[in-house]
Amino acid sequence: MRAGRQDGMVVGRERSSIGRVVATEATPATPHAFAFRGARDGAVGIGVIVRVEGEDGRTVFGVVVDGRAYAGGEAGSGQRAAATEAGAGDLSTDNREPTTVVWTVSVLRQLPPEPMRPVPIGAVYLAGPDDVTVALRMDGYAAGPDAAGLPVGLYGGGTSSAPVYLDPDFLLGPEAAHVNLSGISGLATKTSAMLFLLSGLFQRLPRRQGRVAAVCFNVKGPDLCFLDQAAALGPDERAMYQALGIEPAPFARARYFAPFKPDGVNLNTLRSHAELAGSVTPLVWGLPEVLEYAEVLLTREDIDAKADAFIDFLADRVVGKEFADDWGGVHRVTTFADLERLFRAIFDGLERKGGRGDLWRTHHIATIRKVRNRLLNISTRCKGLVADDGSASDLPWGAFEDRAVYVLDLAGTDQLAQELVFTRVISELRERLERRELGVEHVVVLVDELNKYAAADGEDTYVRRMLLDISERGRYLGLVLFGAQQFRSQVHRRVVGNAGTAIFGRSDTDELATAGYHVLSPATKTKLATLPKGELMVRHPHFTQPVFVRFPRPAVLLGSDGLERFPPAPELAFADAVARQLAAVDRRVSAAVVRDLVTDRAPDDVRRALLATRRARPDDALGFFRTRLGPRVARGTLDDAGPGVRPLSPVEDPYASP
Repeated sequence: MRAGRQDGMVVGRERSSIGRVVATEATPATPHAFAFRGARDGAVGIGVIVRVEGEDGRTVFGVVVDGRAYAGGEAGSGQRAAATEAGAGDLSTDNREPTTVVWTVSVLRQLPPEPMRPVPIGAVYLAGPDDVTVALRMDGYAAGPDAAGLPVGLYGGGTSSAPVYLDPDFLLGPEAAHVNLSGISGLATKTSAMLFLLSGLFQRLPRRQGRVAAVCFNVKGPDLCFLDQAAALGPDERAMYQALGIEPAPFARARYFAPFKPDGVNLNTLRSHAELAGSVTPLVWGLPEVLEYAEVLLTREDIDAKADAFIDFLADRVVGKEFADDWGGVHRVTTFADLERLFRAIFDGLERKGGRGDLWRTHHIATIRKVRNRLLNISTRCKGLVADDGSASDLPWGAFEDRAVYVLDLAGTDQLAQELVFTRVISELRERLERRELGVEHVVVLVDELNKYAAADGEDTYVRRMLLDISERGRYLGLVLFGAQQFRSQVHRRVVGNAGTAIFGRSDTDELATAGYHVLSPATKTKLATLPKGELMVRHPHFTQPVFVRFPRPAVLLGSDGLERFPPAPELAFADAVARQLAAVDRRVSAAVVRDLVTDRAPDDVRRALLATRRARPDDALGFFRTRLGPRVARGTLDDAGPGVRPLSPVEDPYASP
């Protein structure tokens, strides 16, 4: 094998050419495209990278995007002779009708880059591994002692196989950021591709570029429920991992969070097998955590300027502070129950006041009633996620770990709860990254179903605003979006347009007919519509043309494989569920003792004590839990309403929903 040098870079040479550049007045060679004649049979096909050696010393790299075959009289003896001279060998199909293939190539790179000129007439070679590195401009970031390339897959196969790397500065920022994946559900392997890319990022990102963590929103089924469990890989897949320089291992630091079910003690997650139950932390919020984002759960019909002003008043001057209600009462509002008592005091005071009893601190009573109805309904609509009593269990804000994955399992919750979680978590990430108070410098946010959450023609929701904000400002903060969807054309164009890297799995032909794919040749679209699992088309700022790669399955259990190995446990009775939660903190806890402890206790007292125990994780979990329990109550009063809050008088609410 020979070697040449262009601009100080060594470029590999194949032993024999596969064809020769052809150009006519009708189809000339240009600086951006050319054609070459070659054999019909062989290693050339759509997506193959080739190299042209010009007689003037220039080297041109390109990727095959189309091909045409000619037979019989169309080829003619002149084409047969030219093809034979170009090294294509005997091109006849039966020694009587010659067959010639003309391949169309889009230019990837020219050396030297200036002056940029039409592709020279010269021999064409298959690109070797070194050629691929130079053709895709990976020599600027994935080679040498300071190499920082992040593997996305392998190009080609056999002796032509070569790793393909992404530039971390264009993946995490500040130059560009974000990854968008699209393709048919079940065939495009979008989730597998995201997890493989994330694993490579954790393993290969240089420490000098800072600490990184990931927050994954699991919004459908068990897709992301077993990231800490190893999958069985075959020898071919392990060989691919070795070629890419990645260890085939599950995520060593996977932290799981899930809301409770409405009973407040069974976690709403498929990760409930006895061997895994203790690894899921409850995700529960109270009034202080929810009030700032209450508008997420309220429609535009619910909230007008007056109602918005009153909510701001509550957040700024009431919640978490000592507050006098104008009638001698002093309130400290920290829970939804406290808020209801404050509203009761306001309404009672206005009724006693008489006269202008329709205003309180410039807010009309109808506005106050409207906000009261909507806010207190949040704990009902999001029961299990939002607690009435103020108990909270949250992500470890300020203590995120390097190379850790935080999975929020929301697959079992309704859309409103998902939107509340997404909005609050993204807002907290953004604010803490701005203040450098998160514990890491970069956070990757994994979101599937962008067709649903950032639809191109959908309503303007808070979730879509958050996604747009990440897309447009995230790279400056270190907040990176790994988003996936079935139909790229149906996602807001600012979300997909701001993604520095676009990855495509097998795609629907109707989708490929939309305007966003017009830059692809018909042959490339055909290949994209028939890609097998494990193959992707990648666009990246350094790649002037899309490149096809193969990637191995992620080394973690996915979906049905995880459920088969760790089938979910059945929902437990109240006392037994409490015992299981306590046993996750201290294995010495006896279920019988816990059942005796919670008998004749108010369920809210039990839930509050349980959350406090999980947060504190004391050495003596049972003793700690016992000290946090309230007194036993008579059985007949367990279902009574809380003390001190009586129903409101039936007053017409002009803002009430029909």
